[in-house]
Amino acid sequence: MPDGKPAGVRCLQLSPDNRCLLMGKQERPVVCSNLRPAEEMCGKTSEEAFAYLEFLERCTAPTVVNHG
Repeated sequence: MPDGKPAGVRCLQLSPDNRCLLMGKQERPVVCSNLRPAEEMCGKTSEEAFAYLEFLERCTAPTVVNHG
């Protein structure tokens, strides 16, 4: 996703079973390579993991400034 991935949007590089199709490949984005899963992030279910990732995306999203 060359322009980034908004929160709540499924990554185009995920397989149907939620595995990264770019794992181990040179074209894998640095942000993904630097992401280190931890129990705090992954939770106990896929739903908890996705909710935490959405939280991280919201916290790190660029701020839109309205100069109007």
